[in-house]
Amino acid sequence: MDLWLCILAAILFTGSGIWVWHTRRQTRKIMEHMNDMLEAAVDGSFQEEFYDESLLSSIETKLAHYLAASAVSADNLTEEKEKVKQLIADISHQTKTPIANLMLYAQMLEEKELAQEEKEFVREINIQAGKLNFLIGSLVKASRLETGMLVLHPKLGFVSPMLEEVLSQIMPRAESREQTVEFVPEELPAYFDLKWTAEAVYNIVDNAVKYTPCGGQIKILLADIGKFVRIKIKDTGIGISEEDTVKIFQRFYRGALVHDQEGVGIGLYLARQIITEENGFMKVKSVVGEGSSFYIYLPSGKDVL
Repeated sequence: MDLWLCILAAILFTGSGIWVWHTRRQTRKIMEHMNDMLEAAVDGSFQEEFYDESLLSSIETKLAHYLAASAVSADNLTEEKEKVKQLIADISHQTKTPIANLMLYAQMLEEKELAQEEKEFVREINIQAGKLNFLIGSLVKASRLETGMLVLHPKLGFVSPMLEEVLSQIMPRAESREQTVEFVPEELPAYFDLKWTAEAVYNIVDNAVKYTPCGGQIKILLADIGKFVRIKIKDTGIGISEEDTVKIFQRFYRGALVHDQEGVGIGLYLARQIITEENGFMKVKSVVGEGSSFYIYLPSGKDVL
């Protein structure tokens, strides 16, 4: 009797082992098949096949439908992206000439002998045409960044020359407002796209000049903080409320303190888009009535030089 029990136990043990081995083999086969399907979906070669009512049928069919739908969605997204790119290109092309002509004709009228009231009208036309030109240009730039049409190419370079170029453009306006602009150059290398980073910095410094009263002060400070080079732009302007500091980088957003002043609310949004594309980031600290400090962080290159 004991012998038969031993034989039965051995058979059951062997059978269990075979069943476990077979189950693992089937499971591995299922996982390998699904892995192949996912890899095919990633490289774009996936094609839905016919499945029978086997053990894999339900899961495989659902997975196949999901992957097929994802592929269609990806194709649709790519198609829509191309349409947006074309639309942006069309807007840029179609508006450039009319706005340029409008500004040209306004300037020609300013040179004519006109009554004082007529001169004011022409001057206002010129100002509004300039605002429209800036708005369209900024929107096109921002949209190109968002859709990947515009690719930044960060390179290793010193930050100070770029800041000095920005200041050379902004100083005439600051001097006309009797503002003091302070900047001490330092040889700090970072990774940045020269053209677009200069535009981002210009937008911030331009705001500092715009919202700082006559006779105010603007400071630009450089600092090495390890993995980043920090550009601090500090002013003694009207400041930004705590509520607005979390919103000012949104497109078209304008705080309550500057709502009635010149501007369209796109400069800071575009600046952050540019810095983000360079693997940097921005911060702001401000006190109403005391001024604001904007911080730009660019990836440091000190370990390379």
